[in-house]
Amino acid sequence: MQSIKKIKDTKGKVILLRAGFDVPIKDGKVVDTKRIVTILPTIEYLMKKGPLVIMSHQGRPKGKVDMAFTQKPLVPVLEKLLKKKIKFATSCIGEETEKIARSLKKGEVLLLENLRFEPGEEANDKNFAKQLVKLGDIYVDDAFPDAHREHASVVGVPKYLPSYIGLQFEKEIKFLSMVFKETKHPFLFILGGVKFETKLPIIKKYLKTADNIYIGGGILNSFLKEKGFEVGVSTVEDKDYGIKKFMKNKKLVIPENLLVKTSSGSFIKKSAGEVSKDDTIVDVIDKSLIELYVLIQKAKMILWNGPLGKYEDGGAKASMEVLKMIANSKAKSIIGGGDTASLISKMKMEDKFTFVSTGGGASLEYLAKGTLPGIKALK
Repeated sequence: MQSIKKIKDTKGKVILLRAGFDVPIKDGKVVDTKRIVTILPTIEYLMKKGPLVIMSHQGRPKGKVDMAFTQKPLVPVLEKLLKKKIKFATSCIGEETEKIARSLKKGEVLLLENLRFEPGEEANDKNFAKQLVKLGDIYVDDAFPDAHREHASVVGVPKYLPSYIGLQFEKEIKFLSMVFKETKHPFLFILGGVKFETKLPIIKKYLKTADNIYIGGGILNSFLKEKGFEVGVSTVEDKDYGIKKFMKNKKLVIPENLLVKTSSGSFIKKSAGEVSKDDTIVDVIDKSLIELYVLIQKAKMILWNGPLGKYEDGGAKASMEVLKMIANSKAKSIIGGGDTASLISKMKMEDKFTFVSTGGGASLEYLAKGTLPGIKALK
């Protein structure tokens, strides 16, 4: 993959940037600008090179025009950050949009409407990709969080244009690949989150290379259930993912000191053997955190993906405490997952870690496979 620093001749050419602007919007206003701010250096760099068309998606409108998912609220945010007027196209394709794109002057920016308003985006439709290609002459991908998706703007467009990666995408690959190219021991992997299916390949791979894998979040419930503990009404995967074969592995750390939410809404500390049928496991606490603290102090490399607790049910405390532990450690620390990254942003701790990834599912898949559809498309 070529960095945007390798782009040379841009005279008379329009640059088409795939951004990852899927940001939270409430009442028509952007709530968290982190994903926009993260790729600001790429946008500013490209603006100096030529006219810029930015394409992205917002939410899941299911291939239909749904103004609850419009990109328009991003315009004032971009204008404030870039200190200049931003043009907006009410459709991501079509003659009118092409006309605006082709009339742009150097340094001008056009933001397209939501790519997912068109069914061809998620279907990776060749004709839709060709319509996007009409808007630019050079393709740049700086949407690492979407690089695991085989969508038209990610894997289709690069087939027809000279293609490059943005500065943030380049950083993601550099730091995430350290985990398997420059592994330092003791190597601690903290794995949380909910979707067991996405975590399974990671567990299989890193039980071979990590010194310990500490399990938290929603996936912890499945491990506790496999150990024979009651997990109450906590979220548990119905499908059998073959957890049993991992249970005897001494590298696996399954915490058993828990914070539960009772049916009456009160929070109580319990050991795994004390959880009742009406309880919801929301976080790890006390001895379980001390156990993790000891591992963090010994570690020379720490990889963390996914929250340790159920944020929406009052389970953010352990994650916050562990972030502080890691920040005060001497280990190289690489942290990923949308929720964890958002928490770091709220705590204003971005500069306390070696790297904070913007990718959730993309980070997991890259760590498991060493590549992504969006990476293959750019080679």
